[in-house]
Amino acid sequence: MVNTVSPGALTITFLGTGTSVGVPMIGCDCAVCHSDDPRDRRCRSSILVTTPEAQWVVDAGPDFRFQCLRAGFRHLDAVLLTHAHTDHVAGFDDLRRFTVGAEESLPVHGSGSCLAAVRRMFEFAFNGENRYPGYFKPRPCPFDGPFQLGATTITPLLVHHGKVETHGFLFSRAGRKMVAYLPDLKSAPASTVAALAGVEVLIIDALRFTSHPTHMNFEEAEALAREVKAGRTWFTHFQCQVSHAEAEENLPVDVRLAYDGLILSLPLIEL
Repeated sequence: MVNTVSPGALTITFLGTGTSVGVPMIGCDCAVCHSDDPRDRRCRSSILVTTPEAQWVVDAGPDFRFQCLRAGFRHLDAVLLTHAHTDHVAGFDDLRRFTVGAEESLPVHGSGSCLAAVRRMFEFAFNGENRYPGYFKPRPCPFDGPFQLGATTITPLLVHHGKVETHGFLFSRAGRKMVAYLPDLKSAPASTVAALAGVEVLIIDALRFTSHPTHMNFEEAEALAREVKAGRTWFTHFQCQVSHAEAEENLPVDVRLAYDGLILSLPLIEL
């Protein structure tokens, strides 16, 4: 799979759709971990967003190098971070390939607490001492509200996911709420629910069928999608409890399961 820019479209490429341990999981003998269905092989969750003016990723987990090679992209204008859990930032240093010039830097957008945690984890990238051409040169961009990437407005959405401050993101253009990406949440405050109202595409954490203390299950994710009246919903961030083929059979027609390599293209001009 080679990612290409679609003129006149906002494109989402799913780089990974798995939970923190990935699928197959080390030491697991379940049917999904031994499945022949390629949709059941899941890297840690991340997406690539491509528009006519800009291209960025959301999160860079432990599989990021492989995800970049598989998707075939060579340029980024920015990185967005949802939170500083290992499965979302452990591939941070692999972003060095997107700042190969000695004076180039890459904007890294995240909450203040997220960026502070990443700075502690990757202090060598932030201390200003390693300015060689092959080293990663991040430019921290803490957000306190919406910001722009090209003609796309990025609205950070606070969500509840354990004890770590976590955000999803809403991507809007010309007043259209086009895509919301919420890979890790158990619940959402009223302000986030209101911001999601009428979103065209909702991509949401649906870890498994049974309850979990820090993630939504299928029932909870479906309920939120109905509450915000999403036009179409894609579940992501699955455990190996979820067989793609079997799980999708029992979902409403407007709710589907994402998989690694899936590409969604939303036209920017109505035809």
